[in-house]
Amino acid sequence: MPLYEYEVILPEGEEPPEDGGCKICGGHFSLNRPLNAPPLKTCPLCKKPVKKIISLFNTPFYSKPLSITDAKKAGFTVLKRVSKGEYERQ
Repeated sequence: MPLYEYEVILPEGEEPPEDGGCKICGGHFSLNRPLNAPPLKTCPLCKKPVKKIISLFNTPFYSKPLSITDAKKAGFTVLKRVSKGEYERQ
């Protein structure tokens, strides 16, 4: 299930207080929700109106490119381009 982030909608021109606008949820919370679930309109805890915010997504950590030796150890066949359409095994 995807993880969605929400924040409490404050009236226009109102600055968020230190607690984020809510003492229960802090004005910001995350929920696991199915893709086919209807849009969430209110906070499940404080019942204030909320909006879904764009958040980061989880990706595998960035690692260095594999060397030829690492690729061979992982079971890959490493080819080097010799000319157009011709490759030789490394």
